[in-house]
Amino acid sequence: MTDASMTAENQSSETQAHKTRVLSGMRPTGRLHLGHYRGVLMNWAKLQNEYDSYFMVADWHALTTSYDEVGGIKNAGYEMVIDWLASGIDPDKSAIFLQSQVVEHAELHLLLSMVTPLGWLERVPTYKEQQEKLSHKDLTTYGFLGYPLLQAVDILVYKAGLVPVGADQVPHIEFSREIARRFNHMYGRDPRFMADVEAGLALLDADDQKRLNNLGKRYREQGEAEALDKALKLVRARRQLSEAQRSALEAQVHGTGRQILPEPQALLTAASKMPGLDGQKMSKSYGNTIALREKPADVETKIKKMPTDPARVRRTDPGNPDNCPVWQLHEIYSGEDVKAWVRQGCTSAGIGCIECKMPVVEAVNAELKPIQERAAEYERDPELVKRVLKNGCERARAVTADTMADVRAAMGLDY
Repeated sequence: MTDASMTAENQSSETQAHKTRVLSGMRPTGRLHLGHYRGVLMNWAKLQNEYDSYFMVADWHALTTSYDEVGGIKNAGYEMVIDWLASGIDPDKSAIFLQSQVVEHAELHLLLSMVTPLGWLERVPTYKEQQEKLSHKDLTTYGFLGYPLLQAVDILVYKAGLVPVGADQVPHIEFSREIARRFNHMYGRDPRFMADVEAGLALLDADDQKRLNNLGKRYREQGEAEALDKALKLVRARRQLSEAQRSALEAQVHGTGRQILPEPQALLTAASKMPGLDGQKMSKSYGNTIALREKPADVETKIKKMPTDPARVRRTDPGNPDNCPVWQLHEIYSGEDVKAWVRQGCTSAGIGCIECKMPVVEAVNAELKPIQERAAEYERDPELVKRVLKNGCERARAVTADTMADVRAAMGLDY
């Protein structure tokens, strides 16, 4: 490596280090479809330009419900990563890695399990929902009960500041915040932390000390968000405080200790609006998908077979696009001119349903073409995918090793 390239690499690493870290992932489900692309991957491709991004193949999570069907997990992970790469997830900008190859996830999961109340796990909304949904499987296992904690670990072990989620997943982020808060409270109030608190208070005048104490008490005892906001503004406005003192005072206001494990925030993402071939949400479980590597002829066949307005029985019957699943695809893929043509032609019976569907066929295939061309490169050389994952795992382990050093020290395990 030349001096110039080493300098560029160092500058890139420094730049990434100053970005907020983002963590997200998927269970290995094999090849992905347009719902994944428009609902997740397009957003990831955008985030990687704005944040220090880590994207995980959650193969351990797959075991929580498929512990008796492990044969396809490895290949499903590789196939999924091909679709990530083909969709624009750049391994030079993002760490793409396998959860099971970063063993610090397992270590932190074990250590946090020592302090996680059983009731916290049992009240997670998806715990009972998943048991009912997968009632044909025995999910009365330690691993399934503990999967919300493993999800929290996936975030906390990277000290991720932001986690891109839909509104339905916000409770998982709040659970992660509660775990971090409990850990910091139990292990973060060490002599060094208390010294920083005392030193920070000593730099405030008597009125500020009294005000900060009252605001903190109101927040901790009554949960007043306004009191918390005022307290944090007071601390952050005092330029005489060091970063360690400021951080300690903020933690004291919250009622926690030193921020060994920072509390993550949810980065809300819009719900996927990608409809399936039957008008429902696109999902493998509904059998209504168009895969990212679907052959153009198969895309055409699938869309041509889509149901239309049930009131339009014959070609000469006028229809209503609002009652037609194909119209939902026009809303995504067609410009205003095509949509006007469809609406006028459908309501007047001026065009047939096959004519209506063809612009969608062309638009979907046009979107998939560059994805499929990139995917073909990785299909021809599987070693490329393995190298991406190897490099991503190394980047991930570099971060998680630092986190675990802090955790071990806080718990007295730094032998």
